[in-house]
Amino acid sequence: MSVILIAEDQDSVREGLKKALGEGGHSVTGVNDGTKALEELKAKTYDILITDIKMPGMDGIELLNLAKKLNPDTYVIVITAFGSVETAVAAMKAGAYDYINKPFSIDEMELLIKNIEEKKRILEEREFLSEEIKTRYNKHIIGNSPMMKAIYSTVDKVANSDSAVLIRGESGTGKELIAGAIHYKSARRDKLLIRVSCAALTESLLESELFGHEKGAFTGAISRRKGRFELADGGTLFLDDIGDISPSTQVKLLRVLQEKEFERVGGTETLKVDVRIVSATHKDLEEAIKSGEFREDLYYRLNVIFIYMPPLREKKEDIPLLANFFLSKYGKKPNKPIKSFAPQSIDALMNYAWPGNVRELENVIERSVVLLGDEEIVMPEHLLLPVSKPKPRKIIEAKEITLETMAKAVNLRSMLQDWEKQQLIDILNKTEWVQTRAAKVLGIPRTSLRYKMKKLGITGKQGK
Repeated sequence: MSVILIAEDQDSVREGLKKALGEGGHSVTGVNDGTKALEELKAKTYDILITDIKMPGMDGIELLNLAKKLNPDTYVIVITAFGSVETAVAAMKAGAYDYINKPFSIDEMELLIKNIEEKKRILEEREFLSEEIKTRYNKHIIGNSPMMKAIYSTVDKVANSDSAVLIRGESGTGKELIAGAIHYKSARRDKLLIRVSCAALTESLLESELFGHEKGAFTGAISRRKGRFELADGGTLFLDDIGDISPSTQVKLLRVLQEKEFERVGGTETLKVDVRIVSATHKDLEEAIKSGEFREDLYYRLNVIFIYMPPLREKKEDIPLLANFFLSKYGKKPNKPIKSFAPQSIDALMNYAWPGNVRELENVIERSVVLLGDEEIVMPEHLLLPVSKPKPRKIIEAKEITLETMAKAVNLRSMLQDWEKQQLIDILNKTEWVQTRAAKVLGIPRTSLRYKMKKLGITGKQGK
């Protein structure tokens, strides 16, 4: 809840607002002119100032300017007479968060305050994450396997680019952590990283979340609302489950990627933004293109830089590291012995296929700590792993594929075209020009490999 100051000379409006917002859980103070409001702002820190423009003595614009000098973090909502567009524009230029026209409803004001609180929460989260970047996005991305080292290298190379990144991999492999690492290693780190789960929202709600909406755009739209693109301006927008968006939303998203502009739902004003797009999916987008479910032009806009997150079963050497990290996270308690794994428990973890990947491993370790109680050693019976292990995905072996070559091939699109061509030829030579094997090593579908070969003019065995 927020600490709110109301500066309004009309007693009925001021007292009505004070009562309604107070009943909503906010701490509210009301004064009847700008001079008294300024005294309050000097004596106490307020989250939100609600001020009328027309007041005796000091008007709302002057109060707004002084309030921002005293505390730039105070959000200001100005109340204007209906149709006073020039006054509203002046207030916004002076730093007001938003304006509201008289007469207005309590619901409209409460929605503005709710939006401010959400923005404050996001900004506070950003500040916290900026301080915790080394622990959350470096220390917490765990793995010493060659595949993970190649991913770290790719993140370092692409972080300061503005190119779109597509992160692919099964659910639970850590795609969101990699998106965070890209953002917080980039020059955009001081701006917002905004996450949108495309699979969790209906088509209409997703469009409103992405692009915002104007008042009256649909039932329940009682005020203008900024979308995630506006909030992420200057920063990064992470679109999770990008393969689940509808065809109509795909068209609008493509336009933003191409033109860097859009309109809010129900609006006519064209807004321009500077946003880097990082997206993620567990779906086979090439198959979705073939079936007409995903636009090919959007796919190539999103897939400028490609990062493949391997499932846990393909990097089993990281399992002990991850298991011990989660054991330390959930098992460390004051004045209690440090817990550890029995050797046979590590064996059990290594032999399990992990269909849920790192997320499932974390859940298993957390559960084992609960079952362990005051004991110190995690035994296999504490893990409660399924007796019938899920069948691992069949992996086609490639002859004499070096770890160095795999590391170089993780992110072909971030390399120069001539370098990319030479690496493709190298991979194809090492896989005896069996395209299925080469695609497997590269972590891309065979159709994408064939597209790259055609694009780069690779038609037969070369460079042996």
